[in-house]
Amino acid sequence: MGQTKLKVLLLQHTPAPEELVAMAAKLCYSPSDVEGLKKKISKKDQKGFIKKLMDMGHLSPIEHASFTFAIEGISRACSHQLVRHRLASYSQQSQRYVSMQTGSDDTVNYIIPPSIADDKALKEIFTNFMKEAQSTYDLISKRLNELGYEGEAGNQDARFVLPNACETKIVVTMNARELLHFFRQRCCNRAQWEIHAVADQMLSLVQAVCPTIFFVAGPGCVSGACAEGAMTCGQIAEVRSKYRISQ
Repeated sequence: MGQTKLKVLLLQHTPAPEELVAMAAKLCYSPSDVEGLKKKISKKDQKGFIKKLMDMGHLSPIEHASFTFAIEGISRACSHQLVRHRLASYSQQSQRYVSMQTGSDDTVNYIIPPSIADDKALKEIFTNFMKEAQSTYDLISKRLNELGYEGEAGNQDARFVLPNACETKIVVTMNARELLHFFRQRCCNRAQWEIHAVADQMLSLVQAVCPTIFFVAGPGCVSGACAEGAMTCGQIAEVRSKYRISQ
């Protein structure tokens, strides 16, 4: 236990997502029935049509494609930012039903910010605090158990001493349109470093599945002007180069 690393997995996604998006979009403009459309679409490359759809800003059809991720090795501080994206579904590891006790001098998994990890003195202060917090949690849990607060009844109160650095695990489902919004916000250089790293990994995974839908995905400045105004990072050229993918 102790320090942990970020891990993002794409667990599931809508089968043939770009084909489904094409069918949903063409239904809006075609007198054909669904079966007829399905046959036509499955026999033809839909890349050009979807690109035109994205260029037009006709994005409601891409809401039919959904993606489910498992995310490990993030802090509770990061997960609090993640769940602010409300057009999504979340299942998060509970500190109420999952005991954080270690029963030793070790600690539960936690995340150290790079700015602290790179400074020897700060890192020592940080790790000592985590050990102290863990020891306090274990003592409170043990005492609550002795008082008859067993299982989640004790965990739910003992967890109040746990810091935001504690690792959490979460399963996230978003549709493609919400993912585009998420990437605009969280791939930005001004986003907090941890959720920025999560967003970058998620983007890489969906680009492999839907290269046309997510061709211009990333921070807002990839496909338009920087939305940060006077707070811009001033690195638009570098950012655009990073997030463009070849097709």
